[in-house]
Amino acid sequence: MTDTLVTAKNLNISLTNSDKALVKGIDFSIGRERVALVGESGSGKSLTARSLMGLLPDALTVDAQELKILNRDVQNFRVRQWNQLRGKDVTMVLQDPKYALNPTHTIGRQVEEPLILHQKLSRRQRQQQVENMLDAVGLKNPKQLKKMYPHQLSGGMGQRVMLAIALINDPQLLIADEPTSALDHAVRDQVLELIYQLVEQRNMGLLLISHDLEQVADYSERVLVMYQGKIVDRLPAQELPNAQHPYTKTLWSCRPNRDKRGQSLPVLDRAKLEEFDESA
Repeated sequence: MTDTLVTAKNLNISLTNSDKALVKGIDFSIGRERVALVGESGSGKSLTARSLMGLLPDALTVDAQELKILNRDVQNFRVRQWNQLRGKDVTMVLQDPKYALNPTHTIGRQVEEPLILHQKLSRRQRQQQVENMLDAVGLKNPKQLKKMYPHQLSGGMGQRVMLAIALINDPQLLIADEPTSALDHAVRDQVLELIYQLVEQRNMGLLLISHDLEQVADYSERVLVMYQGKIVDRLPAQELPNAQHPYTKTLWSCRPNRDKRGQSLPVLDRAKLEEFDESA
């Protein structure tokens, strides 16, 4: 892997003034590639992603042997340094546009804001870039769309607007935290396909957090599997159906499937998990 964008060694996230660790000594790196971070709710996926954005609440503390983003040590970053990094070099798309977009501001203003914060452009230049970006994410009539408000958009359109906001400054790394979970199934694949196309076209890195293992297998290159705050498995995405780790196998077996309707979902055998970890 060339051009490493993120390096994390022995990354821990704990409750401040407590020994309670939520993410426990994980190691990973991300280059200009598509990496998926998967695992059940509460496994530490979103905490890990937010630590790369400097967005963890004060109640949590990050500690690492090494944590570099774009070859910069971010462990002692001040607020100003995070603000310079976020929205320009590293950006994030969240789950639900209903909560992520500001209901009182027009779409044009919200897509333009990262340009105001990070670039010195004239208003005309900014407006042109906003229209070009809205067009790039597949939204029709960008001149009219700029004047609209979030409540006037469908869920899929709102998610495309969030993607436009994230990409308008040509970042090097995009973090997508369950970007399709609030969308119906027909729109999910469209939005995910768009994300991957734009990432490829712009030669970016992507960290995708997802519960949809079939989408991960279809579109990602590498998969990191988290369980109880640890990365327990790493494998090429196309190898997910043949995973050997007991936890990864159980996740894959729990995929929604019409043929399994009415059947009980498989349950993780913790004894086998412990045996596997000890032998690994």
